Amino acid sequence: MVLNALGRHLVLVGFMGAGKSTVGREVAARLGRPFRDVDEEIEAAHGSISDLFAQRGEAAFRTIEAEFVRAACGAREPSVVAVGGGAVETRGLLRSLDAFVVHLAVELDTAWARVQGSRRPLARDEAEFRRRYAERQPLYREVADAVATDADGVVLAAGGVHCERGALDRLGELVPGDGPVALVADANVMGIYGARAQEALGARLQTAHELPVGEPAKDVAVAARLWRELRLDRGGTVVALGGGCTTDVAGFVAATYLRGVAWAAVPTTLVGQVDAAIGGKTGIDLPEGKNLVGAFHWPARVVVDETLLETLPERERRQGRAELVKTELLAGRDLDVRGAAAYKTAICLRDPHDLGPRRWLNLGHTFAHALEAGADFDLPHGEAVALGLLAALRLSGRDTERVERALAPAPVRVDRERAWQALLRDKKRAGDAINVVLLGDDGPVVEARSAAEVRRELERLIR
Repeated sequence: MVLNALGRHLVLVGFMGAGKSTVGREVAARLGRPFRDVDEEIEAAHGSISDLFAQRGEAAFRTIEAEFVRAACGAREPSVVAVGGGAVETRGLLRSLDAFVVHLAVELDTAWARVQGSRRPLARDEAEFRRRYAERQPLYREVADAVATDADGVVLAAGGVHCERGALDRLGELVPGDGPVALVADANVMGIYGARAQEALGARLQTAHELPVGEPAKDVAVAARLWRELRLDRGGTVVALGGGCTTDVAGFVAATYLRGVAWAAVPTTLVGQVDAAIGGKTGIDLPEGKNLVGAFHWPARVVVDETLLETLPERERRQGRAELVKTELLAGRDLDVRGAAAYKTAICLRDPHDLGPRRWLNLGHTFAHALEAGADFDLPHGEAVALGLLAALRLSGRDTERVERALAPAPVRVDRERAWQALLRDKKRAGDAINVVLLGDDGPVVEARSAAEVRRELERLIR
């Protein structure tokens, strides 16, 4: 079973009054997909649903509804489809579709308050409304791949991202499949959370593997050691427990071992929870630059447990705040961890292979990666990103006060020439110009700027 909506139709089911049409439109806009409301399409073709019920009965209406659901989910371009509250009563219909189904849940009293007095044919009698609500709940559970209550929740579910405090202790349930598991973590994280993770994985745990702490984990030799140590078959799953460096290298090893096995990310840092673990970008470093070797390999599940952030040292929290501020600049609004994770998930679902809007997520990163290489990868990623955001905002003609207030970036001592050469080798380069993400009047844009202009801004970040 594919537990995300990548390249598939996203279908919203739920009881009357759940808000499927409103939420569906918002989700479709975030994913850059068409939105189709089955009830609206039926009414456009056949007249009001109320009249259809009165004239032809519920059974005839369900037959018509099934035809429209099949047509909507048979379109070539993946879309977001909102179906009527009773679509689950059409036996086997939703299970037969190549679609990812999300149950948009709503409390009974909230649903009744929203629909009472409307023209909905099944919302005229409160007792019958409540009976049908109870009757349909197990049907929603049967057909849905995930449950959500708002647009962020639908997007996260569609991307296979599960946000729940205390989720680490349910890891055995949350890692998809029933095959063997290889747990990968650095020595620090293994010492803090390894025992809980292993207990949660239970009998599925086959092996556990320790990595170096931080950027040294993203080395060819470390990846090669993991390839040799793994004993998984094609039905196995690599579980990456840790920060962005751990999820990067473990995801890359999963992408390449046996030509690709499943993996799940369990980020333990703020950087990982709002950015690095989401979207399937995996990679390792070379001496010439960061992430020069990698693969797109979407995780089967990302488990975001905010309680794991409670043990973070303050310096690690600052690293994550840099990525959070970056996401807020892109979104144009304040975000919490869940909201930032949903923003990135939507962008990655929209552009899984980094050919369009996903490049926006590199705001400040062209400079950050160059600084990291110039520091021989001894510069924390978040500190480099904070400086990179300064450069991006300056090139955008924007005020840098928000970044300076939130992150207090200060110029760093790195090898200037090595940093510049790393920037020139960056995968975002195009000929003699360098593509950088900037903030335009209508949001983020990718622009080619001259090498001289880019170098000038890089130099301002170095002391």
